[in-house]
Amino acid sequence: MSGDLRRNVSTTTIHIMALDGIFNVNSLFTMGSFIGLSWYPTRNTIEVSPDCAAGPEVAEDLIAFHIYSFSSFLFSSLIASALKQAIKIHKDDQEEESRGIGASLVKVNLAALRVGMLVSGIGSVLGCGFMMMALVSLVQVKLGSLACRSIYTLSAIAPLVVLVPLALLIYIWLVFHAFIN
Repeated sequence: MSGDLRRNVSTTTIHIMALDGIFNVNSLFTMGSFIGLSWYPTRNTIEVSPDCAAGPEVAEDLIAFHIYSFSSFLFSSLIASALKQAIKIHKDDQEEESRGIGASLVKVNLAALRVGMLVSGIGSVLGCGFMMMALVSLVQVKLGSLACRSIYTLSAIAPLVVLVPLALLIYIWLVFHAFIN
């Protein structure tokens, strides 16, 4: 096997593995968003003063952000699945043409593949952002409004608004790095 053939086969394999990873993670998050949509909190978990109770706009945001999250993850998963299927179809077509050769070279338009993976990554990032905002709204419904600065509310939201954006920045950097290389 020549070096160019090895590079193309391994690059395609890496792309398929990356698309599998995007699809699997998005599937878990899509399920979480769907479960979040089906479970609607109606009461606070702890007693809060009426001034600190979250208003109906926070409950509306909770539902809206779950819908946005669900649709973003579904969009990203569908793009990843379509890209993987396009690679598979192209590979099957080339195997029929070159029967008996053994390993087949899959010629994939890398620019289109990179753009598709970038679009899928953007969908995942948006889905994570919307899910984080839905969880912030859920905390406000259950523990009280952020405006009251309750220790319970702030301590529940702090890890969300610190760790999720940090993880998203790392993810964005890695996707961008893969896009330019």
